[in-house]
Amino acid sequence: MPADTRSRTAQLYRMVMPDHLCPFGLKSKDLLERHGFTVEDHPLTTREETDAFMAEQGVETTPQTFIDDKRIGGHDELRAYFGKPVRKPGETSYQPVVAIFAVAFLMALGISWAAFGTVLTIRAAEWFIAISMCILAIQKLQDVEAFSTMFLNYDLLARRWVRYGYLYPFGEALAGVLMVAGVLIWIAAPVALVIGTIGAVSVFKAVYIDRRSLKCACVGGSSTVPLGFVSLTENLMMMAMAIWMPLRMAWLV
Repeated sequence: MPADTRSRTAQLYRMVMPDHLCPFGLKSKDLLERHGFTVEDHPLTTREETDAFMAEQGVETTPQTFIDDKRIGGHDELRAYFGKPVRKPGETSYQPVVAIFAVAFLMALGISWAAFGTVLTIRAAEWFIAISMCILAIQKLQDVEAFSTMFLNYDLLARRWVRYGYLYPFGEALAGVLMVAGVLIWIAAPVALVIGTIGAVSVFKAVYIDRRSLKCACVGGSSTVPLGFVSLTENLMMMAMAIWMPLRMAWLV
């Protein structure tokens, strides 16, 4: 890629139809402009026009970008041209887990501030784990079928009793909500302890004993997060909360 692109021109062919505005075409246009290119925009406004363009160029998708009369390709190829990372299909990523735990942590601090006027509270730590459980449960509940299928790859109880894979996210959500509220801990704690312990043992066996390379179902059935430390941490957190909260409530009595 040339170092100076400020005065350069690029040709962009993208679908702009009444019922479909290609999002990757917009992203390509924005990317080119942010790198100093003047964009000669060529909207493809009908299906026939789009098909004719793809047949002429021997490509199967749009948008297509041309620089110096050379075809760069679609949005991913354009990102690569500018030296930006391009994620491959199915590539492992910890981004979903980082986002979940980061947002849960900030929510816990916000609730603590609203309730007590400070973020430095024991409840903030409890809320962090409980909110994390709730968000992770939401990820699973978006597609319980896909979650249960991926879960069967490693969970020891689900392999013996398939229905457990369908019940797990509901149990995690129930325990998380009750722990956020600080009520009915006699229900929340056993549920969290059971699913956390079984999960921890299952993950430890699959990853550290059997040495299997699997995707974690912790953030849903379409997860690209590798099974391992993160999955084990989720289960250990549930176990810790299941033990801690009844003890804390007993001390308060």
